[in-house]
Amino acid sequence: MTDSLSARVAAALARVRNPRLENDLFSAGMIRDLAVTEDGKVSFTFLLSRNDPATLVREARAAVRAVDGVNPQELRISVVDPGGPAASTHAPPGAPAGPGPGGAPPPAPAADYPNLGRIIAVSSGKGGVGKSTVSANLAVALARKGLRVGLMDGDVYGPNIPRMFGVFEKPPVVQGKIQPLQAYGVKLMSLGFLVDRDAPAIWRGPIIMKIVQQFLRDVEWGELDYFIVDLPPGTGDAQLSLAQSCQVAQAVIVTTPQEVAVGDALRGARMFEKVSVPVAGIVENMAPYTDPATGVRLAMFGEGGGQRLAEELKVPLLGSVPLQPGIADLADRGKPIVAADPESAAARVLTAIAERLVEVAGGRSLALPILRG
Repeated sequence: MTDSLSARVAAALARVRNPRLENDLFSAGMIRDLAVTEDGKVSFTFLLSRNDPATLVREARAAVRAVDGVNPQELRISVVDPGGPAASTHAPPGAPAGPGPGGAPPPAPAADYPNLGRIIAVSSGKGGVGKSTVSANLAVALARKGLRVGLMDGDVYGPNIPRMFGVFEKPPVVQGKIQPLQAYGVKLMSLGFLVDRDAPAIWRGPIIMKIVQQFLRDVEWGELDYFIVDLPPGTGDAQLSLAQSCQVAQAVIVTTPQEVAVGDALRGARMFEKVSVPVAGIVENMAPYTDPATGVRLAMFGEGGGQRLAEELKVPLLGSVPLQPGIADLADRGKPIVAADPESAAARVLTAIAERLVEVAGGRSLALPILRG
């Protein structure tokens, strides 16, 4: 059995090609010390140079995990830069490498949470761009399509998801598991449910990591199709904690059209590239709005920034959400616009973005047009 499983694992790795070398991983000499046991444990060393795409390790991981008989929880990949003694900085979350600086032990591998489905991180480079509004409405739009959706409020500094869903109760605990609250068909968890509204958010890195891990591990999410994580703005501890704690499928970057927001969003997207989380696309929020009564087009924050960012990152612009009057008021009253006013311009765009996100996350073709208000 071991030999057969070893052969299948080797064949899976041989199907992954390095575009830089125009060769498969084995022929390119990138796989070393492959070990496979009868109970499905797999380990190997991945030689990844700084000139190789960081996504190769993620592709290799996915290929091995798909082999029948492999235990995904017992997959260990050591990523080594052949040009230096230390582990490559291209190592993705979940790929423990060699010793860190000063001989420190490698980080623990990111856990798999197959019950959560596709984990989608929603992030922004700066605050005030409507990231939480986009997260909430995407989650509701997916749920309205009949999908099982969870939304984790990872913004530990400013947890706004409770207000946007109009839910403020403290979640119950049953047999040691926190029970998520629900609204509009979405399962919800937020630090805002657990602390006083006026409690100052003074959190250091280790505490943030613990909160993220507890929300992943100790909440009874059940079986989900999509798990949306609303992250705080910037590129700090929460983003890194999430990437190190679970297998994030893709990230969505939210920006407004103005250049100052686009520049910050670019840095946020580059951060995800560093930890080998692919960017699904860009959502441009607060885009120009055309008044249906007068036909006047209002570009309060300029226009075109989201498209320029998408082109620079070589990812799709998932959609441009118009700065429609009433969105903020509905959010303050706990009513996501895709549910409260589904035929409005903003709601239609957000619903189309959710549909497009499913296509991107599922690896299917991008057939939907980009909608604008």
